[in-house]
Amino acid sequence: MTTPDVDELISRIHFTPRATAGPRRARALMIQGTSSDVGKSMVVAGLCRAYSRRGLVVRPFKAQNMSNNAAVADDPDLPPGPDGEAARGEIGRAQALQARACRTTPSIHMNPVLLKPQTEIGAQVVLRGRVLGNCPARIYHHMRQRLIPAVLDSFERLADEADLVLVEGAGSGAEVYLRASDITNMRFAEAADLPVVFLSDIDRGGTMAALVGSYVLLNDGDRARVAGYLINKFRGDFSLFEPGCRTITEQTGWPFLGVLRWFPGADRLPAEDSLALERAAAASRGRIRIAVPRLQRVANFDDLDPLAAEPDVDLRWIQPGSPIPGDVDVVVLPGSKATRTELDLIRREGWDIDILAHVRRGGRVVGLCAGFQMLGRVVRDPRGIEGPPGETPGLGLLDVETEISDDKRLIEIEAVDLNGGCRVTGYEMHMGRTTGAGLARPWLLLDDGRDESRPEGAVSADGRVMGAYLHGLFVGDAFRSAWLGELGAARSGLDFERRIEDALDALADHCEDNLDLDALLALAR
Repeated sequence: MTTPDVDELISRIHFTPRATAGPRRARALMIQGTSSDVGKSMVVAGLCRAYSRRGLVVRPFKAQNMSNNAAVADDPDLPPGPDGEAARGEIGRAQALQARACRTTPSIHMNPVLLKPQTEIGAQVVLRGRVLGNCPARIYHHMRQRLIPAVLDSFERLADEADLVLVEGAGSGAEVYLRASDITNMRFAEAADLPVVFLSDIDRGGTMAALVGSYVLLNDGDRARVAGYLINKFRGDFSLFEPGCRTITEQTGWPFLGVLRWFPGADRLPAEDSLALERAAAASRGRIRIAVPRLQRVANFDDLDPLAAEPDVDLRWIQPGSPIPGDVDVVVLPGSKATRTELDLIRREGWDIDILAHVRRGGRVVGLCAGFQMLGRVVRDPRGIEGPPGETPGLGLLDVETEISDDKRLIEIEAVDLNGGCRVTGYEMHMGRTTGAGLARPWLLLDDGRDESRPEGAVSADGRVMGAYLHGLFVGDAFRSAWLGELGAARSGLDFERRIEDALDALADHCEDNLDLDALLALAR
């Protein structure tokens, strides 16, 4: 991937600070973890909904997120478009879910820095909703402290409009070797003067060592900033672990603030981290079998959540080293941040042979965003936007070709499925332009308020291979039901949006039942 040098990247950092900077309106509380994947995002979402239900104006905030799951968010710094709609940027999907928990519109200020991994050592850097550039980790390490003014400004903007800001840390709060350039854990907590609550996942084990070890690693100032700790994902009789809590408090001086027992509804909410895709899926008796190859840089994989929620669907992520089963009904190629790299993976795993055999047997293939690009004849990246410059042959199942560019299309859209006539809503978030004769048979007809009735995607002549750039396509109940009905699935009546709302309410109830929310609120300042 071609990258600018540090000075050039720093020269691209610009933002419009607040016109006035008065006293902060909101109280704030920061949730840090003893490691990644301890449940910070979900706990913050639950607290957002719980405190919002109490009548508080609540906003979520995460200074830096590393995820290829992104969502469209309002950009209040730019003027509305000609149709009067707000300008758009992108943030991490977890913060969009937390905004939903607060019953508010996602804003770029809720996640001012988003890193979207493209290689093992590099990522696309998104600053306040806009792509700053591609950046190897070693360069970003030296430049990210220059992002602190923009990050603090975004935090203060949220604090100006809220009663309470719930701040989520990233990874482990005790990675002290990163503190000098940290913008999302203890250095940010110091800059914003935030009280910190540590969260530890007891289900993975090692909670005592994780919390006491965090205390040992932190400096005196950071230790004093910690208001206490929470235990997450506990199962069984907690009285057996109470002596452990006493030991933790004796060793650290941090008070024990409560235990969140295992929340069984967690799988009804979108996962932030692609690590979730590596866990064994629950057994399903669904008649419609859908296979999804587990790509290296998979993006917006929550596109498939509505299908996985259907009782008549057995959706399985196929891990590297395993073939795509020959008895599946549909193969779905999801989005990715590295289209050409994923095509190399598909060939290395032999999945291209499996997919072509699947098509010859009469099976169906669906490509979403980058997956759509992979279905074409070739993907070109002459400027090295996603990796080394060059081109890679596609799977050749659609008569289209794609050229990757640095012009990012980021927009919410309404569309009509040209096959069944169902209306759908979703969003486009991609870099690249697809052309070719195959577009003469579009999958959808889009209406984004600017391009009247723009055709989108492509469908093969036999109707069994289709692709489009639209994310969120399967959220629409009518469309999803009709599409699955063509495969022989029974109509379930699933209201997917209601399912998420019910899960957020259940999560808030869980927080109310397990934690002293008045005590936690009293810690915020």
